[in-house]
Amino acid sequence: MTVTELQKTLLALGFDPGPVDGAMGRRTIAAIIAFQQSRGLAADGVAGPKTRAALANPRAAPASAQAVPASPLASLAMPWLLEAERSIGITEAAGIANNPLILGWGRTLRINYNNDEIPWCGLFVAHCIGSQLPAEPLPVNPLGARNWARFGVACAIPQPGAVMVFWRKSPGSGLGHVGFYIGEDASAFHILGGNQADRVSVARMPRGRFVTARWPANAPPPAGGPRRLRPDGALSTNEQ
Repeated sequence: MTVTELQKTLLALGFDPGPVDGAMGRRTIAAIIAFQQSRGLAADGVAGPKTRAALANPRAAPASAQAVPASPLASLAMPWLLEAERSIGITEAAGIANNPLILGWGRTLRINYNNDEIPWCGLFVAHCIGSQLPAEPLPVNPLGARNWARFGVACAIPQPGAVMVFWRKSPGSGLGHVGFYIGEDASAFHILGGNQADRVSVARMPRGRFVTARWPANAPPPAGGPRRLRPDGALSTNEQ
């Protein structure tokens, strides 16, 4: 089920998701929550397996009895990863200009951010999590990449959707980088993140710089595993 299909289903069942535009915005999340409440499901705004089962057969028994196929890489159960993928290619403005879209992420989340020359990998992760999981607490000062090491709950096995934290320059520098796991190879984790070559992109982060993997506490628990990919491109050395 795509986001567009989800929106059409909600609308047909009498739950208004706003424009049927394929974007998991706040009105769509609110419609999911309303549907979940009507079905006695956990009202977390995430279209996980039980919610999708109930949407597929709204007159059936409670969704806890339904079997649901495994989710694809960026599924409705991981709306923050869908938002991250949708953002690929967003680039900071050159020179003294600023990309208003990136600055808008900060305004929406009430984060003081007014210059896209300031590292924005933490802001990007905050946007993806905050826009799709409104009830999920963000770390104190989410602009600080290493602060994401205390986000959510530990994710023992890196897997698609995990928030991945890395050190930058040196392990003791306090500097870091943060993004989302989409796969790995023998030498690196493949990370979908912001401020990677000044844009939202996928970069290969060396395994030796890995600090920790985290998972949103209010999302369905991680149930996947590593995703093996072929090495593609040079290793990232200093994200700016």
